[in-house]
Amino acid sequence: MSTELITKLREITGAGVMDCRNALKESNDDIDRACQWLREKGMASAVKKAGRAAKQGLVYSYIHGNGTLGVLVEVNCETDFVAKTEDFQRLTKEIAMQIAAVSPTYVSREQVPSSILEAEREIYKAQLKEAGKSEKVWDKIIEGKIEKFYSQICLYDQVYMRDTSGKETMKDLVTNAIAKIGENIVIKRFARFKLGE
Repeated sequence: MSTELITKLREITGAGVMDCRNALKESNDDIDRACQWLREKGMASAVKKAGRAAKQGLVYSYIHGNGTLGVLVEVNCETDFVAKTEDFQRLTKEIAMQIAAVSPTYVSREQVPSSILEAEREIYKAQLKEAGKSEKVWDKIIEGKIEKFYSQICLYDQVYMRDTSGKETMKDLVTNAIAKIGENIVIKRFARFKLGE
């Protein structure tokens, strides 16, 4: 294992020297597999951090289109020190830009009122009945449609607008930031204002 490989892996992932050394050892010096190994390790540590209190952070404002669209978002972390870092501020800006571009209604699926979900289910049932689909498959189809509905209205479930693969969600973006920064991060709330709406 060369120091050049360790350096390259550090540049790609931002992980520490020992973590990079271990990742390369576990993956037989395969950079892609080492990145995956570190990501999995980071995700595991991010899950552990998720239960910790996040009472510091930023309220960030983003104005777009010569003042025709604006977003206010509160993003929390554990310490004032992290709130002042470039990584945290960059993340907060990305979150605000996502809200401006994709216009979610809720932060997470837990915030969606059951009455709204029930109304959606009724609409889907009517559509399936109209299409002549067998009632045996309704539940499976409806659950798939509800998942799609979440991805449209819930910020955490939306695909991150800068992800060209179309697979990374905003929840993934925040989880990766938790792994990198080392503190719990929570998108608390947001408001989106568009001129004339």
